[in-house]
Amino acid sequence: MLDKMRNIGIMAHIDAGKTTTTERILFYTGKSHRIGEVDDGEAIMDWMEQEQERGITIQSAATTTYWRGYQINIIDTPGHVDFTAEVERSLRVLDGAIAIFDAVRGVEPQTETVWRQARRYNVPCVGYVNKMDRLGADFFFVLDDVHKKLKIETAALQIPIGKESSFEGVIDLIEMKEIHWQNKGEEMKVVDISPNREGLAKQWREKLIDTLSGVSDLVTEKYLNGDELEKALLKSEIRKAVIERKILPIFAGASRRNIGVQPVIDAIVDYLPAPDEIRPAIGHKQKKDSIEDVTIPCDPKGQALGLVFKIQNDREAGSLCYVRMYSGLIKSGTAVYNVGKKKRERANRILRMHSNKSDAIDSLSAGDIGVIIGMKLAQTGDTIGTEGLPVLLEKMQFPEPVISISIESKTISDQDKLKEILAILSKEDPTFTIRENDETGQLIISGMGELHLDVLVTRILKEYKLGAKVGNPQVTYRESISNVNEHTETFSRVLAGKENAAKITLRVEPAKRGMGNNYFYAAKSSKSEAPQEILDAIERGIKGAFSSGIVMGYPCIDITATVTDIQYSEQTGTEFAFEACANMAFDEACRAANPILLEPIMAVDLNSPHDFVGEVMSLVTQRGGQILSMNAKADEDEIKAQAPMEKMFGFMTSLRSVSQGRANFSLEFSHFEKKIER
Repeated sequence: MLDKMRNIGIMAHIDAGKTTTTERILFYTGKSHRIGEVDDGEAIMDWMEQEQERGITIQSAATTTYWRGYQINIIDTPGHVDFTAEVERSLRVLDGAIAIFDAVRGVEPQTETVWRQARRYNVPCVGYVNKMDRLGADFFFVLDDVHKKLKIETAALQIPIGKESSFEGVIDLIEMKEIHWQNKGEEMKVVDISPNREGLAKQWREKLIDTLSGVSDLVTEKYLNGDELEKALLKSEIRKAVIERKILPIFAGASRRNIGVQPVIDAIVDYLPAPDEIRPAIGHKQKKDSIEDVTIPCDPKGQALGLVFKIQNDREAGSLCYVRMYSGLIKSGTAVYNVGKKKRERANRILRMHSNKSDAIDSLSAGDIGVIIGMKLAQTGDTIGTEGLPVLLEKMQFPEPVISISIESKTISDQDKLKEILAILSKEDPTFTIRENDETGQLIISGMGELHLDVLVTRILKEYKLGAKVGNPQVTYRESISNVNEHTETFSRVLAGKENAAKITLRVEPAKRGMGNNYFYAAKSSKSEAPQEILDAIERGIKGAFSSGIVMGYPCIDITATVTDIQYSEQTGTEFAFEACANMAFDEACRAANPILLEPIMAVDLNSPHDFVGEVMSLVTQRGGQILSMNAKADEDEIKAQAPMEKMFGFMTSLRSVSQGRANFSLEFSHFEKKIER
């Protein structure tokens, strides 16, 4: 029954109405019996205490509902840029998405970010212009803004009837009917188009057919021949174009006023793909000396293969592993194989989630999303299946944390408990890292932004009820080198009466910024015929050194390390000796290669009323920022800039001060560059 299944996500900028729209979808599909409001702290999908208090989504929540006989698995994702990992891992496993746009603001900065993520994972989308009842709402401006900024052909399948306070419904351009909503939006009244709106409806239907003929030869042929364009034909051609990401069909509504949601649910079924209609997943199979790409057909009868895309800790059940199945079937109570870790684990129970509630199910098959309880070793990005199909699905890529704070428990007796809690949180969130400061012994936690760390610290204090002292936010720097250097390191130590000796020659060179670290083994000396475990020890030593820094102790980036020669003796050459020698060789080679300190540069997106734009731009440049572009909109200006992270602390207070609280901004990591003393 794969054709009766849809895996979809809701994505948009913060405060565009994702959770509000999801609450309506659940209500109209009969999954919930009341509409939960975000503003009242009662949204079903925002179940965390902090989500209810702050009125924002922090963790992506999963639920399953049914519409017209179709099973729809929905993931409601956060909009704030600090929680980009939640969006990233959700989009990785989805087959389609609803992109929500604010009718007043159009395409906002985080909309562009999630759109790039959706494009990377090739996720087909339908668009929904929300808040048509708001002052300044303009559906046609949003259409144009989406086309310009997201570089995709838009196709309005509806146009609004009225706008702002006079918004009362929509005109369906395929059925050529008006739709009005009554009784909390539960009753849809479909009527003929009013004569005074007929001209506009015909004009926009022509535009729809014109857009469609640009991507469909069949529509072009019928249109040129003057043939009737049946509704079924239009729908099937729109569906094909959406799945190929050639067009973005757009709907209109005002979710808060319960207008326009049901046609969006219909669009999920009509235009977004079933799990077997998208490109098959690509897996990587390790051969002796190469990696082979394998396509994984979405087949419930195939070998079991799934991806753990999210871990959530439950105090009673332990780790909840959110899994998207790509092939085969996993039954409750059976053993599963963690391909990357080469370990067997047990799927004690399988659950169908509804936000923070759940129902037990017997099995999870290809195309479906569910939660497995019982896997203790699994982490985000792990592939699970059977030994019969040892294929790794692609690892997920997450951005680097850019901000750190120190944290310590109020009492020495709670120190171990704090470490346990931090380990649980870092297992849940791949963008949250922990390290111990060697000099002070303090724990340093790093994340994506001030809000991200604030949420995590609040969870420690409130959810886990642990008293902790927290330091001020600090920038997370990186280290690299600017010259090429080659160094030979000799290691010799007697342990337990046995000599451990190793000699390694290592060349280090700077890589292009953003390329990451690379390690190569290129020793050709006759004395370098060492067993594989020695070569593995050298690799461990160098890769371990990447994370421990050069001068300041910050992680290294963009360094290529190549072993050019080793000297190995069966009598004295041990894994310990070569791992330690490699680590020391890297350290000494980099210290002589002109090490440099790199700082995170942030992409800054600002929206300011016209009256304050000068003061806002001046504020950015005072903080070492660089203005990249400015785009004038009807009621405000949009400014794109770059600025060093260390200068952006407390920026919100200054921005409110110069703009009477009317300007807003968002920060997103852009790149690392050499720190300039200011």
